[in-house]
Amino acid sequence: MIRTPLRPLARILEARRNGENPDAIERENIRLRHEDMRDRSRLRAEGRLLLLSVAFFGVFSVVGVRMGMLAASEPTEPRASAAGARIVAQRADILDRKGRILATNLETYALYAQPPHMIDHRRAATELARIFPDLEEEDLLEDFTGKRKFLWIRKKISPEQRQAVHDIGEPGLLFGAREMRLYPNGKIAAHILGGASFGREGVSAAEVVGVAGIEKKYDDRLRDPAMASQPLELSLDLTVQAAAEQVLYGGMKLMNAKGATAILMDVHTGEVISLVSLPDFDPNDRPRPATKGFAADSPLFNRAVQGVYELGSTFKIFTTAQALELGLVNPNTMVDTKGPLRWGKHRIRDFHNYGKELSVTDVIVKSSNIGTARIAQMIGVGRQKEFLQSLGMFEATPLEIVEASGGRPLLPPKWSELSTMTISYGHGMSATPLHLASAYATIANGGTKVEPTLLKQAGPQYGPRVMSEATAARSRAMLRAVVTEGTASFGEVEGYQVAGKTGTADKPKEMGGGYYDDKVIATFASMFPAHDPKFVLVVTLDEPVETSGDKPRRTAGWTAVPVAAEMIRRVAPLLGLRPQIEPAMMTGITLTSN
Repeated sequence: MIRTPLRPLARILEARRNGENPDAIERENIRLRHEDMRDRSRLRAEGRLLLLSVAFFGVFSVVGVRMGMLAASEPTEPRASAAGARIVAQRADILDRKGRILATNLETYALYAQPPHMIDHRRAATELARIFPDLEEEDLLEDFTGKRKFLWIRKKISPEQRQAVHDIGEPGLLFGAREMRLYPNGKIAAHILGGASFGREGVSAAEVVGVAGIEKKYDDRLRDPAMASQPLELSLDLTVQAAAEQVLYGGMKLMNAKGATAILMDVHTGEVISLVSLPDFDPNDRPRPATKGFAADSPLFNRAVQGVYELGSTFKIFTTAQALELGLVNPNTMVDTKGPLRWGKHRIRDFHNYGKELSVTDVIVKSSNIGTARIAQMIGVGRQKEFLQSLGMFEATPLEIVEASGGRPLLPPKWSELSTMTISYGHGMSATPLHLASAYATIANGGTKVEPTLLKQAGPQYGPRVMSEATAARSRAMLRAVVTEGTASFGEVEGYQVAGKTGTADKPKEMGGGYYDDKVIATFASMFPAHDPKFVLVVTLDEPVETSGDKPRRTAGWTAVPVAAEMIRRVAPLLGLRPQIEPAMMTGITLTSN
């Protein structure tokens, strides 16, 4: 805008020439400027008033139309809804190898309170304490009458509990939709499944996240919305798992053991058909981890993959198998068993005096520590380490549960010749029962390594060859003789030829070093049927004591072997194995040929 000067020079000079007052020119220009400003302000105010009147008219029109619509509609109770995007909680199911549900989802509700909206705080606290006995009425009342505007009361409630809370009629008690993880089989396969809990939570939904076991290992896959309709299929057989748990629990109680584990594994695919660890827990109500004491005393402890034990004489077959493979011995080679065997200040003794010498087969059948140590000396430190490493004894097993990564074998810090001798019969090196099952599967399937897995496989999953088929066959024959003639005589199951090896190891003290005098880890590693093995079964008992005789008996032959035999008797038919009836001996009849 161009503004006119109040005292234009040309007019001032002209006024002075004409004898006029120059100030009159300035006053006139001021008057004209004020009139122009007043006119523009009036126009601007009139425009604003017009715009405001139009806005008011529009708002009142909308309010009037809405009031008319509400007056003409049916009355309904208003319901509050949470703003924002809904938390995706759908989680894929977990199935056993036959499609039976191991873990699924259940729609339920969470219960929360908004104290400012509550009418009768004391009555609400009293009724909630009656519905949920573990809640304290006074604590609830303190929360309801304090400064809190929101508090969770229960993250999961049953339909019956929801109805009971609804009947209180308290507007400040509200329900939020939830999708919880349900394990319909209770404790069965608890250590495999692990459990799930709520992660990120909102009023109307919550994430379900895995906290242990396979639920945590495959958490991303199970939570992926794109795979919600594709269940995770495991190698477990629910029926076999249930039978194995029942037998193992009974055996643990009968043998007065504080804990037990059993692993059933397919020797060709590596599939774990059953894995049991006792004591166990219900993943629907997973206990909190222990904050004191020893980890192995907790029901959450998975003895199959976290329990690192000296497995005793079950290792002897690895020593003889390697010696056979190297051509150092054959099954009939005689081995010096005179004792004790001296190495420096150390002495190696046998449980019984087996005489001056035994064949390699009898070293296994009678379980001679001295004979096995002599064979290990032939093998040497380097070759023994290489062989055990090829069996997977140096690393944690690759099983698909998060706990498996913590089960690394304990190796001697300095692997001397003495270490080679003691490790040959299962002392001085510790591994998990799953390591043992995998190594026995190598012998059972003809000499090739298989990795244990919890996922259903389409067929055999052979790895690198560890030993020849001939060596594996000779080793299986020795293991069969252990059952028919040796320390595992209670392991014979009619119709199912069982082969295996016992192992009894002194239990190390949790603190202070050394071993207990009266506590052992008893193990029986077996395979069946012996002539064509399909499955490996490892049973381990923690501190067993068999008390039916005059003296307590703790060796595996008296404790772990009978439990394993009963388990094979129960699960073999469930696995589709038909018993083979061996022909009876014919007496008084002479067979002749034409």
